[in-house]
Amino acid sequence: MLNDFTGADQVYIACGYTDLRKGIDGLARLVQQQFELDPFTNTLFLFCGRRRDRIKGLYWDRARTNGRAQNLR
Repeated sequence: MLNDFTGADQVYIACGYTDLRKGIDGLARLVQQQFELDPFTNTLFLFCGRRRDRIKGLYWDRARTNGRAQNLR
């Protein structure tokens, strides 16, 4: 889903590293609390792991019914 992604209005890349063991709820909470943004908008959020060899993306569709967190390599 996130390999060829063109559906988002905005893309945010989190600086530093993120614990990629977090699931969709943990990443959404991180977006709300740390970045003070709404994770349920038509926005793609990208997070990098400690070793910087993986990226995890968080995206909710426009209807807010289907959230997705996926590892990218």
